[in-house]
Amino acid sequence: MIVTQRVMPEPFNLSNRVLIVAEIGNNHEGSFETAQRMIASAAKAGADAVKFQTIVPEHLVHGADSDRLARLRGFQFSYAQFEALARTALSCGVRFFSTPFDIQSAHFLNSIQDVFKIASGDNNFLQLIQCVAAFSKPMFVSTGLADLDLLQRIYSATSAIWNKNGVNPGFAFLHCVCSYPAPPDQANLGAIQKLKAHFPGAIIGYSDHTLGIEAATFAVAAGARIIEKHFTLDKNHSEFRDHQLSADPQDFRLLVSSIRRVEALQGSGEITPQACEEGNRAPVRRSIAAAQDLAAGTMLTAAHITWVRPGTGIPPGEESAVLGRTITRSLAQGEMIVHKDLYLPEKNDDVTERLEHDNIAT
Repeated sequence: MIVTQRVMPEPFNLSNRVLIVAEIGNNHEGSFETAQRMIASAAKAGADAVKFQTIVPEHLVHGADSDRLARLRGFQFSYAQFEALARTALSCGVRFFSTPFDIQSAHFLNSIQDVFKIASGDNNFLQLIQCVAAFSKPMFVSTGLADLDLLQRIYSATSAIWNKNGVNPGFAFLHCVCSYPAPPDQANLGAIQKLKAHFPGAIIGYSDHTLGIEAATFAVAAGARIIEKHFTLDKNHSEFRDHQLSADPQDFRLLVSSIRRVEALQGSGEITPQACEEGNRAPVRRSIAAAQDLAAGTMLTAAHITWVRPGTGIPPGEESAVLGRTITRSLAQGEMIVHKDLYLPEKNDDVTERLEHDNIAT
């Protein structure tokens, strides 16, 4: 999957590098200036992308829930402000996207971002998922509250739309536990491998709600290619719940460096000798050698050979080049048997006949 953003210098290839997303969400608490500072701070901490939440309170919360409506209205940005935040992200060199919480907002966001995220709470909101899929852009879906059957329905519905449109922009499931914070013993990182096995055509990532950065780092070791972590300027900024479970700039820098170290340790994953091993190849490999002192003219049998280091001679597995051949000189125990110590095949037959004649005569 390749994630792009309008006018960004280069696309982001998830096959080459883990995408680290700073989930700003609503931690700006309605302050546009704070949101801009958070983008700059996340970029400085090493984030590859920043993510917000685009919410129209009346399209999310029941009208009778006046307290929650009031809080969300206080956090709400206008569409024009989101356009400005996208420009701020671009100027800071990070990708911008926001999670839509209603279909109208999804259509607006389609004009300013090139990747979409569906929140855990909406992973059964099929109408929204189908709306976003129709944009034919990379789509991430958090798996909180979902079982495998629901995830399969999401994947099938999205694939059906993309197949009809003749596109495959890239789909990702982000393993997620929809709890704030999620207890460490319920982070369930083992689900990452299960998701990789069940959805081989999807990218698998992790949206972290645990305290600290360990779970997100371990998720990369488990195979996650996208990491989303809540981000704040100050964990004690207010009583708003998300600040406490978020990474502050210092935590986020440490998270980024930890993930990059894990990536380096993982390497390409190809089963092939590494460059640093080459100098040890000869010292640790073995060669075919004499198992005992051997006189010139000895026809070699399995009892005559052993295998010793270094691996500069005839290697194990090529015993057929030695057995049944006659040595041209005497060899001490442990001495390597090399090709020049053996009679050539056409001469070896003559030697064999002579030795057999001598044995009969005796």
